[in-house]
Amino acid sequence: MLTIGNLAEKTGTKVQTIRYYEQIELMPEPGRTAGGQRRYGDAELDRLSFIRHSRQLGFSLDAIRELLDLGDHPNRPCHEADAIARRQLTQVERRIARLEALRTELNRMVHECSGARTADCRVLEVLRDHSACLTDHDEIGA
Repeated sequence: MLTIGNLAEKTGTKVQTIRYYEQIELMPEPGRTAGGQRRYGDAELDRLSFIRHSRQLGFSLDAIRELLDLGDHPNRPCHEADAIARRQLTQVERRIARLEALRTELNRMVHECSGARTADCRVLEVLRDHSACLTDHDEIGA
């Protein structure tokens, strides 16, 4: 059995985060010692590792809740998990498109800056006037 500190260390998760996951019921209420200390077993370690890895991949807490529910019911069809992962992939692709547009715009701003006076600074000019941008980075990936 693990203490909350041991569980945090083994999974790389902060103690406060573990408590939060318990509050929102992503993690089950742990067993406790007679003195009230939380105790965790292998099942909780596996579940928290799953949650942590899912968060690293950018899944929302709601999506993780759905995935955990699917994992708790092994006879359900896998296409539901696939659909959740595909939604996440779509969101990641949108973010990448937006970041690429931002990189393009920032590169252009930096390269067009003469480095002279701030009164003639292309970076400041573009930041003041969105219409000077080549891309509509507001809308890409939104």
